[in-house]
Amino acid sequence: ILCNQSHAPFPSRGPIIPYLKRALECTAEAGGKICIIHPDNYLSAQENAEMYFDLLPFAKECGVKIAAENMWNRVGDKNVPAACSDEISFKEHLDAVNDDYLVACVDIGHAEMDGLNTSAAKMILTLGDKVKCLHIHDNDLHNDSHLIPFSMNIDFGAVVRALRTIKYVGYLTLEADRHLETYGYKDNPDRILDGVKELYASADRLRKLFGE
Repeated sequence: ILCNQSHAPFPSRGPIIPYLKRALECTAEAGGKICIIHPDNYLSAQENAEMYFDLLPFAKECGVKIAAENMWNRVGDKNVPAACSDEISFKEHLDAVNDDYLVACVDIGHAEMDGLNTSAAKMILTLGDKVKCLHIHDNDLHNDSHLIPFSMNIDFGAVVRALRTIKYVGYLTLEADRHLETYGYKDNPDRILDGVKELYASADRLRKLFGE
């Protein structure tokens, strides 16, 4: 099994920094090259930059790049902006650090949630070659569903066209972790392989759309 990326613990605040460094170390041990470390949802680009500056020397020692991820907040039933939740905020975070070891992980589902004034395609096109990894999942354009691509409302054709435009060369990584649970595969060992095959088929459909 190839490790192409990992995900550090979150939320990224308080006494979590030692755990983030441990995540970088574990990523290196697994052979991964990118570790996703969320910004603090409630801090500015300049404030979040301090955390990344603290982590970058260790990340470089490990040979693992840090990827910030676009996030979101919720007030009642409304999605509201957070750190990196639109392409402008995301670019501000990357520019505030301005280091090749801080890159972008575009979470396709988060970028398509209403109330955040962006889209996955817009975010990809704005961030360009800073986009080094993805979290791919589907939703109803409001909830953070993390379901299998092509099962709900996201236009993956537009997403793939944006990726082709920026000449994206990274992995097409699914984060559709709720698929097995939502459709009853998780608690049924006799059916779990069927759910995994469905995830594979959706990834293969994305690959074919991408043209490789």
